[in-house]
Amino acid sequence: MSGGDGQSFAVVVFLGFVAVSLLLCGLAAADLDDPEHFYAGGSAAFGPVGGGLAIAGDYISAATLLSTTGAVALDGADGMLFAGATVLSLFFVMRFLGERLRRVGAFTLGDFLADRLGDPSVRRALGVASLVVLTPLLLVQLTTAGRILAAMFGLPDGALTGCTVAGGALMIGYAAFGGMRGIGYVQILKVGVVLIALSLLAGIVLARYGWSPLALVDAAHDRSGAGADYLRPGQHFGSSVAGHLDLISFQATLLIGAACLPHLTMRLHPLRDDLTARRAVGWAVGPVAVVCTGVVVAGLGACALIGRDAIRAADPGGATALLMVTGALDPAAGGARHSMLFAIIACAVFATTLAAVAGITLAAACSITRDLGRASRSASTSSAAREIRRARLSIVLVGAVAVILSAALADRGRLTLISLSFTVAASVLAPVLVYALFLPGYSATGVRWSVYGTIPLTLFLLAGSPAVTGSPIAVFPDQDVHWFPLQTPGLITIPVGFLLGLVGRTHPDETRQRAWHGLVTSGQGGGGERS
Repeated sequence: MSGGDGQSFAVVVFLGFVAVSLLLCGLAAADLDDPEHFYAGGSAAFGPVGGGLAIAGDYISAATLLSTTGAVALDGADGMLFAGATVLSLFFVMRFLGERLRRVGAFTLGDFLADRLGDPSVRRALGVASLVVLTPLLLVQLTTAGRILAAMFGLPDGALTGCTVAGGALMIGYAAFGGMRGIGYVQILKVGVVLIALSLLAGIVLARYGWSPLALVDAAHDRSGAGADYLRPGQHFGSSVAGHLDLISFQATLLIGAACLPHLTMRLHPLRDDLTARRAVGWAVGPVAVVCTGVVVAGLGACALIGRDAIRAADPGGATALLMVTGALDPAAGGARHSMLFAIIACAVFATTLAAVAGITLAAACSITRDLGRASRSASTSSAAREIRRARLSIVLVGAVAVILSAALADRGRLTLISLSFTVAASVLAPVLVYALFLPGYSATGVRWSVYGTIPLTLFLLAGSPAVTGSPIAVFPDQDVHWFPLQTPGLITIPVGFLLGLVGRTHPDETRQRAWHGLVTSGQGGGGERS
């Protein structure tokens, strides 16, 4: 096979994916004439199969494919734990929160909690929290899309900015014209592409070792250079006490935070009924479990075929392991970028990042329009049209700012940004949702205490952690001024978020306000006037 065949195939597949995706968004845009269709895709847009696959598509991100593969290749058992936590987190949100988060007319977490608590004042706090969670994720995904696009076209690193802008333009088009329904179609298409690509890659890796998972594990163990420690937890953060605490913190953050991401919960609100929500569980969890299994096999294959030192030399976090293993499996192609297998995997990763970016952009724009802005409560056609115009303008603004920031940051602090998003989701959104769903008498004050108390604490601890300075994967790897020992502060911030929400619930001012509101609305007018 000539060296250019793989790259040409990658370009053809990429252009085909973009064309089909734009067509699906164009078909979905035909009836986006009201907020219900734009934000939720219409109540009957997706059944249990389509709804579950769209949720799986929103859940599978570049971090799932690239970072988790790298973690398996470099850290063995830790990476496998991360993959398992990814699947368990989705199962948790679908099984225990899916039915309860379903609500007609709710398009964002602010909508849901304002209706659930009967207090519109929570919208602003939820809007702030949602943007803090979504913005870092958007930057990471957009930067990854730019790098994959440059790799597929064989462009030098200097073209990264142009590729990032091109990816940003595509995501704006998907989100602005397709709305939730169009992005849902793209997510379903993406799930199919990723399942085929990773199943093919995992099959080729296993075939190299006689279809024996044990032989693959032994080969990775032998090539890792870590001995028996490769198959024991503790490689990723170290074997010290701080390292073990960091592993627990990261696992808890991933397990809880991934279940509460705003662009994921946004998919749950428009599900038709409880039966649809229950049936969507399998259609959402199943593909994610298959993808994570493929990621584990690919990570072990990368370690076995390339070696841990070579993977770490290419990227300290191992994010290139998934693409590097394609070259090792097809050495006759003259390098990974000329491999046909590389073309297939690169297209799958690009489809993943592009669809994820579009979903995150739509969720962020909806939060700006409805939670931080003044969403229309009128049923008139003109009011609905104005709101959709504002939402589309927000999408363009969010996309433009994201492109500028991602181009400025390049690939710096990728894992730190992911840690920030998941920590805030686990420490703020999880307590708010759990208390709102299961704690009687939970109030808007509890929401505000969790949001405005935990987010600054998270930023403060993360700024002093090895995720910013003092480690090879830090934002500033050449400096070391960290004073907080954990790279992921969730072990501190998650309990604090739950505690602040509980304390805020019993805040005396809020209690008096609820008592006064109940007295006035109970029909005891004389007593109310005397009070």
